[in-house]
Amino acid sequence: MKNLILITFLTLGFTVFAQNDNKAEALLNEVSTKIKSYKNISLDFKYELNNLSENVKQETRGDVVIEGEKYKLNILGVTRIFDGKTLYTISPEDEEVTISSDNTEDESTITPSKMLSFYENGYTYKMDIIQNVRGRKIQYIKLNPMDTNSEIKHVLLGIDATTKHIYNLIEVGKNGTKTTLTVNSFKTDQPISKTLFTFDKSKYSDYFINKID
Repeated sequence: MKNLILITFLTLGFTVFAQNDNKAEALLNEVSTKIKSYKNISLDFKYELNNLSENVKQETRGDVVIEGEKYKLNILGVTRIFDGKTLYTISPEDEEVTISSDNTEDESTITPSKMLSFYENGYTYKMDIIQNVRGRKIQYIKLNPMDTNSEIKHVLLGIDATTKHIYNLIEVGKNGTKTTLTVNSFKTDQPISKTLFTFDKSKYSDYFINKID
Protein backbone atom coordinates (compact mmCIF):
# COMPACT_ATOMS: atom_id res chain seq x y z
CA MET A 1 0.00 0.00 0.00
CA LYS A 2 2.87 2.25 -0.79
CA ASN A 3 3.66 2.01 2.90
CA LEU A 4 0.68 4.19 3.47
CA ILE A 5 0.54 7.66 2.51
CA LEU A 6 0.72 7.90 6.09
CA ILE A 7 3.55 8.97 5.88
CA THR A 8 2.90 12.16 4.67
CA PHE A 9 2.51 14.30 7.69
CA LEU A 10 5.75 15.60 9.15
CA THR A 11 9.13 17.18 8.81
CA LEU A 12 8.01 19.60 6.17
CA GLY A 13 10.54 21.06 3.80
CA PHE A 14 9.49 23.24 0.92
CA THR A 15 11.08 24.30 -2.30
CA VAL A 16 9.60 27.51 -3.68
CA PHE A 17 8.41 27.46 -7.26
CA ALA A 18 7.16 30.43 -9.25
CA GLN A 19 3.87 28.66 -9.87
CA ASN A 20 3.11 28.28 -6.16
CA ASP A 21 0.46 30.24 -4.34
CA ASN A 22 2.08 32.58 -1.79
CA LYS A 23 -0.74 32.04 0.72
CA ALA A 24 -0.43 28.27 0.41
CA GLU A 25 3.33 28.48 0.83
CA ALA A 26 2.97 30.66 3.93
CA LEU A 27 0.48 28.24 5.49
CA LEU A 28 2.65 25.21 4.77
CA ASN A 29 5.66 26.94 6.29
CA GLU A 30 3.60 27.78 9.38
CA VAL A 31 2.58 24.13 9.73
CA SER A 32 6.20 23.06 9.23
CA THR A 33 7.49 25.39 11.94
CA LYS A 34 4.91 24.11 14.40
CA ILE A 35 5.55 20.45 13.59
CA LYS A 36 9.31 20.85 14.06
CA SER A 37 8.82 22.42 17.48
CA TYR A 38 7.52 19.14 18.95
CA LYS A 39 9.81 16.54 20.49
CA ASN A 40 7.49 13.73 19.43
CA ILE A 41 4.08 13.27 17.81
CA SER A 42 1.51 10.50 18.34
CA LEU A 43 -1.22 10.00 15.75
CA ASP A 44 -4.29 7.79 15.60
CA PHE A 45 -5.66 7.74 12.07
CA LYS A 46 -8.19 6.25 9.68
CA TYR A 47 -7.04 4.98 6.29
CA GLU A 48 -9.52 4.62 3.41
CA LEU A 49 -8.97 3.36 -0.12
CA ASN A 50 -11.73 3.56 -2.74
CA ASN A 51 -11.97 2.77 -6.43
CA LEU A 52 -15.58 2.72 -7.62
CA SER A 53 -14.83 1.40 -11.10
CA GLU A 54 -12.94 -1.57 -9.66
CA ASN A 55 -15.43 -1.99 -6.80
CA VAL A 56 -12.61 -1.73 -4.26
CA LYS A 57 -13.22 -0.30 -0.82
CA GLN A 58 -10.91 -0.70 2.14
CA GLU A 59 -10.96 1.00 5.52
CA THR A 60 -8.73 0.48 8.52
CA ARG A 61 -7.30 2.30 11.50
CA GLY A 62 -3.78 2.64 12.74
CA ASP A 63 -1.45 4.60 14.96
CA VAL A 64 2.09 5.93 14.81
CA VAL A 65 4.56 7.55 17.19
CA ILE A 66 7.27 9.68 15.60
CA GLU A 67 10.39 11.18 17.16
CA GLY A 68 12.80 12.71 14.66
CA GLU A 69 13.62 10.02 12.11
CA LYS A 70 12.45 7.22 14.40
CA TYR A 71 8.93 5.83 14.39
CA LYS A 72 6.69 2.96 15.43
CA LEU A 73 3.73 2.32 13.16
CA ASN A 74 0.86 -0.12 13.67
CA ILE A 75 -1.54 -0.85 10.79
CA LEU A 76 -3.32 -3.87 9.30
CA GLY A 77 -1.99 -6.09 12.08
CA VAL A 78 1.62 -5.28 11.20
CA THR A 79 4.08 -3.28 13.32
CA ARG A 80 6.91 -1.32 11.75
CA ILE A 81 9.76 -0.03 13.93
CA PHE A 82 12.45 2.24 12.54
CA ASP A 83 15.26 3.02 14.99
CA GLY A 84 16.95 5.57 12.76
CA LYS A 85 19.09 3.02 10.92
CA THR A 86 17.17 -0.23 10.59
CA LEU A 87 13.54 -0.98 9.77
CA TYR A 88 11.85 -3.95 11.46
CA THR A 89 8.53 -5.15 10.02
CA ILE A 90 6.77 -7.51 12.42
CA SER A 91 3.91 -9.69 11.14
CA PRO A 92 2.27 -11.83 13.86
CA GLU A 93 0.00 -13.49 11.27
CA ASP A 94 3.01 -14.78 9.33
CA GLU A 95 5.19 -15.10 12.44
CA GLU A 96 7.90 -13.27 10.52
CA VAL A 97 10.17 -10.29 11.12
CA THR A 98 11.65 -8.59 8.07
CA ILE A 99 14.78 -6.55 8.71
CA SER A 100 16.08 -3.97 6.24
CA SER A 101 17.96 -0.71 6.09
CA ASP A 102 16.02 2.48 5.43
CA ASN A 103 15.60 2.69 1.66
CA THR A 104 15.47 6.42 1.02
CA GLU A 105 16.03 5.89 -2.69
CA ASP A 106 12.68 4.15 -3.12
CA GLU A 107 10.30 6.97 -4.03
CA SER A 108 7.28 4.69 -3.63
CA THR A 109 8.06 4.30 0.04
CA ILE A 110 6.87 7.25 2.10
CA THR A 111 7.90 6.89 5.71
CA PRO A 112 6.31 8.54 8.76
CA SER A 113 9.42 10.61 9.37
CA LYS A 114 8.99 12.15 5.91
CA MET A 115 5.34 13.03 6.21
CA LEU A 116 4.60 15.92 3.92
CA SER A 117 8.12 16.30 2.63
CA PHE A 118 7.25 13.75 -0.08
CA TYR A 119 6.23 16.56 -2.40
CA GLU A 120 8.85 19.18 -1.64
CA ASN A 121 10.65 18.77 -4.96
CA GLY A 122 7.89 17.39 -7.15
CA TYR A 123 4.70 19.37 -6.63
CA THR A 124 3.26 22.81 -7.11
CA TYR A 125 0.61 23.92 -4.63
CA LYS A 126 -2.19 26.42 -4.25
CA MET A 127 -5.01 27.24 -1.83
CA ASP A 128 -8.21 25.25 -2.37
CA ILE A 129 -11.59 25.10 -0.63
CA ILE A 130 -12.39 25.67 3.05
CA GLN A 131 -14.69 23.20 4.78
CA ASN A 132 -16.40 23.24 8.16
CA VAL A 133 -15.88 19.81 9.73
CA ARG A 134 -17.73 19.40 13.01
CA GLY A 135 -17.01 22.98 13.96
CA ARG A 136 -13.43 22.95 12.71
CA LYS A 137 -12.34 25.18 9.85
CA ILE A 138 -10.30 23.04 7.48
CA GLN A 139 -8.28 24.81 4.79
CA TYR A 140 -7.29 22.61 1.87
CA ILE A 141 -4.16 23.02 -0.24
CA LYS A 142 -4.12 21.36 -3.65
CA LEU A 143 -0.87 19.74 -4.76
CA ASN A 144 -0.25 18.92 -8.42
CA PRO A 145 2.66 16.69 -9.48
CA MET A 146 5.14 18.30 -11.86
CA ASP A 147 5.85 14.96 -13.52
CA THR A 148 3.22 14.50 -16.23
CA ASN A 149 3.85 10.74 -16.06
CA SER A 150 3.00 10.57 -12.36
CA GLU A 151 0.28 8.11 -11.37
CA ILE A 152 -1.08 10.79 -9.03
CA LYS A 153 -3.68 13.19 -10.41
CA HIS A 154 -3.56 15.51 -7.41
CA VAL A 155 -3.34 15.58 -3.61
CA LEU A 156 -5.50 17.60 -1.22
CA LEU A 157 -3.98 18.43 2.15
CA GLY A 158 -6.44 19.54 4.85
CA ILE A 159 -5.07 21.81 7.58
CA ASP A 160 -6.90 22.90 10.74
CA ALA A 161 -6.88 26.70 10.42
CA THR A 162 -6.79 27.14 14.21
CA THR A 163 -4.23 24.57 15.40
CA LYS A 164 -2.21 24.45 12.15
CA HIS A 165 -2.20 20.67 12.48
CA ILE A 166 -2.89 18.28 9.62
CA TYR A 167 -6.49 17.05 9.55
CA ASN A 168 -6.38 14.81 6.49
CA LEU A 169 -4.68 14.00 3.23
CA ILE A 170 -6.52 12.90 0.09
CA GLU A 171 -4.61 11.39 -2.83
CA VAL A 172 -6.47 10.98 -6.13
CA GLY A 173 -4.87 8.68 -8.69
CA LYS A 174 -5.26 8.83 -12.46
CA ASN A 175 -6.67 5.29 -12.30
CA GLY A 176 -9.60 6.51 -10.18
CA THR A 177 -8.24 5.34 -6.84
CA LYS A 178 -8.86 7.73 -3.96
CA THR A 179 -6.84 7.26 -0.79
CA THR A 180 -7.72 9.24 2.32
CA LEU A 181 -5.81 9.49 5.57
CA THR A 182 -7.69 11.22 8.39
CA VAL A 183 -6.13 12.06 11.74
CA ASN A 184 -8.46 11.17 14.61
CA SER A 185 -6.06 12.07 17.41
CA PHE A 186 -3.01 14.34 17.29
CA LYS A 187 -0.91 14.40 20.48
CA THR A 188 2.47 15.99 21.02
CA ASP A 189 5.37 15.71 23.45
CA GLN A 190 3.99 12.62 25.17
CA PRO A 191 6.07 10.63 27.71
CA ILE A 192 7.31 7.62 25.76
CA SER A 193 9.45 4.63 26.70
CA LYS A 194 13.15 4.83 25.91
CA THR A 195 12.83 1.41 24.27
CA LEU A 196 9.79 2.25 22.11
CA PHE A 197 11.90 2.33 18.93
CA THR A 198 14.09 -0.62 19.93
CA PHE A 199 13.52 -4.08 18.45
CA ASP A 200 13.71 -6.79 21.12
CA LYS A 201 14.67 -10.00 19.32
CA SER A 202 13.98 -12.11 22.42
CA LYS A 203 10.24 -11.45 22.05
CA TYR A 204 10.22 -13.10 18.64
CA SER A 205 12.29 -16.23 19.17
CA ASP A 206 9.65 -18.34 17.38
CA TYR A 207 9.45 -16.01 14.38
CA PHE A 208 11.24 -16.41 11.08
CA ILE A 209 13.82 -13.61 10.78
CA ASN A 210 14.14 -12.40 7.19
CA LYS A 211 17.11 -10.09 6.55
CA ILE A 212 16.73 -8.62 3.07
CA ASP A 213 19.90 -6.52 2.93
